[in-house]
Amino acid sequence: MNLELKGKVAIVGGGSQGIGYGIARALALEGAEVVITARRETDLRAAVEQISLETRGSVRYIPADCRKSEDCQRVAEQVREELGGIDILVNNDGAPPVGPILSFDDTAWQKAVEQNLMYPVRMVREVVPSMRERGGGSILNITAISAIQPIRELGLSVATWAGVIGYAKTLSMELGEYGINVNTICPGYIDTSRLRKVFAASNESAESVQTRLAQEVPMRRVGTVDDIASIVALLVSPKGSYITGTSIPVDGGLFRAVR
Repeated sequence: MNLELKGKVAIVGGGSQGIGYGIARALALEGAEVVITARRETDLRAAVEQISLETRGSVRYIPADCRKSEDCQRVAEQVREELGGIDILVNNDGAPPVGPILSFDDTAWQKAVEQNLMYPVRMVREVVPSMRERGGGSILNITAISAIQPIRELGLSVATWAGVIGYAKTLSMELGEYGINVNTICPGYIDTSRLRKVFAASNESAESVQTRLAQEVPMRRVGTVDDIASIVALLVSPKGSYITGTSIPVDGGLFRAVR
């Protein structure tokens, strides 16, 4: 299917690895002009080289710390200046530390709020004027299944990403009239470095943990980055423009509730 993304300008957070890398690659394959951001320039440069090699698409990078307001502003301004505007924003980053929810002090909570909640809030504020000028756009947030089905010891992520879902739902109601759709993806167990960190925190071997987690999933496998990237590419494309205000589990059936 042609997703009609050729020439669309997309900013993808956390694009140097994992889910962000997969999304950037998928959008570049569809012809979008992709800008990836992350904190480490070396990783960004390597990611751009690899994506360009695999897709022959237009990919560039801007080093930035999504937890800083001034960096969010700088990224949006630079993309507007260099590419003329912004059509797509994918808010994606890592996740706060894992541990018992009562073990975290105010500093840890504030860092989690800055990383998970205020980052999308700030980026949206910076890109929406350009989207309105261009007659529409798409905003997509990456959270996790724990935001809608809490998991022990992921309390920092659960609380802050649940806030993102509420924010995005409200945003979709206020931006729909401008042709801007807003959605949130809630990945389940996806084979990324983040999941491997969870493995490392366990006394079990990585192979044993992955096998056990796969048995929790009705489809009996841990997901891939491409499983996430494919649905994101659809949702931010004109083909997905009538889908808005949703929080979608992409988890092989792990989410248990009826809704």
